[in-house]
Amino acid sequence: MSAPGSVLVTGGAGYIGSHVVLALRAAGWPVVVLDDLSSGRLRPLHRDCALVIGDVADRSTVAAALRRHDVVAVIHLAASIVAPASVRRPLPYYRNNLAASLGLLEACVGHGVAAFVLSSTAAVYGSPTRSPVGEDAPTVPINPYGWSKLMVERLLADAAAAHDLPFVVLRYFNVAGADPEGRAGQAETGPAHLIRVALDVALGRRPELPIYGTDYPTVDGTCVRDFVHVSDLAEAHRAALDHLLAGGASAVLNCGYGRGFSVRQVVAAVERVTGRRVATRPAPRRPGDAAEVVADASRIRSLLGWRPRLDDLELMIAHAFAWRRRRAAELSEALG
Repeated sequence: MSAPGSVLVTGGAGYIGSHVVLALRAAGWPVVVLDDLSSGRLRPLHRDCALVIGDVADRSTVAAALRRHDVVAVIHLAASIVAPASVRRPLPYYRNNLAASLGLLEACVGHGVAAFVLSSTAAVYGSPTRSPVGEDAPTVPINPYGWSKLMVERLLADAAAAHDLPFVVLRYFNVAGADPEGRAGQAETGPAHLIRVALDVALGRRPELPIYGTDYPTVDGTCVRDFVHVSDLAEAHRAALDHLLAGGASAVLNCGYGRGFSVRQVVAAVERVTGRRVATRPAPRRPGDAAEVVADASRIRSLLGWRPRLDDLELMIAHAFAWRRRRAAELSEALG
């Protein structure tokens, strides 16, 4: 459901942002992408978007973009997202995630934005005491990344209460896969997500996959996570936007499938999909990693009518594998 005006997507040239752009354009929305291109990359899918190359922390840049493009809603994806890295370098995470979001919200309130969708994370739950974990579970992050995102959630809720800014917070679980039509996928560089690293090993780009911790209290001693296809996640953003612009109440929602896979189970699935062996080696636990994080996703299905179409681990891996092979072929061709 589109309305007069456009949607601003911060971080719209990134992995998740590019898929959100695809979902919004398919629904008929004019899209404005704000990205500093520090980790994102412009692709053909961005050609019919208005582009603002800049920092979301620059309030004047944001305010000008909101005015110029008659923005009625904002989807805020721009952030630093690697939990273990946040333990080593906490201050940049608070600056990029919390401080930048403050300036963005000030600009949105000044412009009178009608809806705000925030990218958040299951890291706000820390090490949940029960699984699956619901939105009302205690939020006790175990790393600066999770704390920075929880603080942005609090900032948004307080701003919304004071300034009548309807919002939806989407707490992502582990995002995987690529656009089934091959228009977008994960970058060749950047955060070392499990499936991407496992595929790199299968493709011969890395010698082995380190498994960080093999003595967790899980099915096989390795961490368990809920993996959600990036295209289904993108559709959740579109559904959240429709919900708010139709007068729906603000909400905090988990975005996952409600079932988990261990690191070893993911490795086995990668081997089945690719037909190639993935060499692994045990490694020490990483600071900030929880043993098991799986979503109770009943609320998002009920409130937004979200119906995932791609809830299949091997399908996610197959889409990611196809993307990585396509990108490798394009790079090889470009290099002659």
